[in-house]
Parts: sequence; C-alpha cells; structure tokens
Amino acid sequence: MAYGLGIESSCDETSVAIVRDGKDLLSLKVYSQIESHSPYRGVVPEIASRAHLEKINSLLAVSMEEAGINYSDLDYVAVTSYPGLVGSLMIGAQMARCISLVYGIPIVAVNHLEAHLAVIGLEREFPAFPWLGVLLSGGNSSIYIYKGFGDLEILADTQDDSLGEAFDKVSAVLNLPYPGGPYLEAKAKAYQLEKGEGNPFPKLLKEDGEEKIRFSYSGLKTAVLYYLRANSEAPPVEKISYFFQKTAFELVTRNIRKAITKTGIRTVVAAGGVLANGTLRESLEAEKERSQFDLFYPQKKIYCTDNGAMVACLGYQLWKQKSFVGLDFKVSPKRNFEQII
Repeated sequence: MAYGLGIESSCDETSVAIVRDGKDLLSLKVYSQIESHSPYRGVVPEIASRAHLEKINSLLAVSMEEAGINYSDLDYVAVTSYPGLVGSLMIGAQMARCISLVYGIPIVAVNHLEAHLAVIGLEREFPAFPWLGVLLSGGNSSIYIYKGFGDLEILADTQDDSLGEAFDKVSAVLNLPYPGGPYLEAKAKAYQLEKGEGNPFPKLLKEDGEEKIRFSYSGLKTAVLYYLRANSEAPPVEKISYFFQKTAFELVTRNIRKAITKTGIRTVVAAGGVLANGTLRESLEAEKERSQFDLFYPQKKIYCTDNGAMVACLGYQLWKQKSFVGLDFKVSPKRNFEQII
C-alpha cells in the first residue's frame, strides 16, 4: 500500500490531494482563483503566485487531516514541475522540497499535461498503451501518442488559439462572464435550431485534407466578431454560441478521425478543462459510435480541471518506475516532455 501526495500550482488553481495506490482518492482540496482573475478576463501571473502562497499550506493541512495519515506515511510527493507559470510552479515545488527534506520522502516531478491524460486512472483501470491522448484546455489543443507513463509523442498541436482560449475570447465579445465555457454552453443549449438552418461560420481548416492534423481557432473567433458586428442591433447570442460550439467541436472530432487513420490506434483518452462541456462529451460519444473506437474521459468534472489528484495519480506510476528527482529539480514554462531535473 502506497500513499502519495499530489501538489498542483501551475496556473490559477491551488490544489493538493492524497491518493492511495494511485487510484483511491482519500482527499482532494482545490482553491479556484477565478474570482481574482475575472476582472482581467485572464490569468494575471503575479496574482496567481500570491494566491498559491496564501492558500497552499492551509489546503495541505486540511487534506492530510481528512486523509487520516501522517507525513511519515507518505511514500512519495508528486508535484507539477512543467509547464506552467514559473512563479506559481515555484510555490508547489518549494512545498514538495520542504516535505522531502524533513521526512526523507522521494519527489516525483510531474508533467502537467500528461497528468490530465492520466487522471482517468482514478476512475478505472488504465487501457493498454498506446493511446491517443486528446488534450483540450485553456492553453492546449493537442493530440499525443501516449506510449507509456512518461513517454508521449505529439501528433497534432494548435497553430494559434487553443479551444479554451477561443471560448474565453468569444465570451468576451458577447459580453458574457469569464471564464467563458459554462456561459457559452448555457446560451447554446437555450438556442432553438430552425429546420434547415445553415451554419453562419465556415468549416475550420478545410484546406488541410486528410493528412495534415492541427488545431486553429483564431479564425473562428474572428468570424464570430464579424457576424456580431453585422447583427449588432439585435445580437443573436444564443445562435452564435450554438454554432460556435458546433464549428469548434467538429474540428475536434475530425482530427480524432484523422489521428486514428494515421496511427491505427483506436483507444482515445480525452482530457482537460474543456471536457467539462457536456456538448463536447456528446459530440465525442457520437463520433465514437460513428468511427468505432474506445473512448475514455474523466466522468467527474472536477478531474477535468487542474487538480492535485491527477498529479498524485500519475506520480504513483512514475514512483513505481523510480523516476525521482533531487531537491534541486527545476520548474519550467516550457511544454516539452524531457525530464526536468
């Protein structure tokens, strides 16, 4: 039996979690900074790092008490080391160093992006490798070949705005609150589609054909802006929201089909904050039936967001591989998959 502590402080959520054997969640505490960043419609790094510093100790104390264990019971401390905001990452890293130094517990440095994909291990047995890992979040729209724990190969990436960024920017032009995802989804659900109604937005990246796989959402954001200007007297917010989602999610499912065809891999794991969107889940399930592949994504929406449980879950697998780092390990904003030491 192995107990692991997961520490997540890469961006605008402060989170710690205690996980047993990489799958049994004993405690998960998350402090969201949305209220602090909302006036700026985006994450302010200085505010984020200060909030991590203010909240992380109390979250750790409550989580340890809830789990009913002592620090000496821990077998490893897993902490996000990349990518993320450097000032924020440093807060979690320093906590991991302190616990390791005092109690002699090994540190596992975790890739934040991989942790999103590995979080499904908290809800089910991991499917056999390799997978196609589809990551859709505020900073990433990517597809990876996930060959094994700590071993990912990027297959498709975003050329500009990620899907999460597009949600926030379109929400802003529609005068909806930040973050935009939940509000756009609600508006889209309220729209009554008329029979035979066409999509006012163009198909994304239609010039790419079947070989090229990539994401790009800046053009969709611009199309929404122009359409809104042309209909400024009575802005059709619900209609725009509905067709924005339809257009954005069509690119996701199309790229998954391409990735399956290119690699022959028929196991797809989708993760990241945008997976909290129910319409996206429905689109993925429909594509699963059409294209006949195995699909997995976090059932609990809290596992879609940044959280310490996903860090502890992946940390357990890396701990079993003895992928430890020393107290002088580095944090980095870079999004690569080399070991950060």
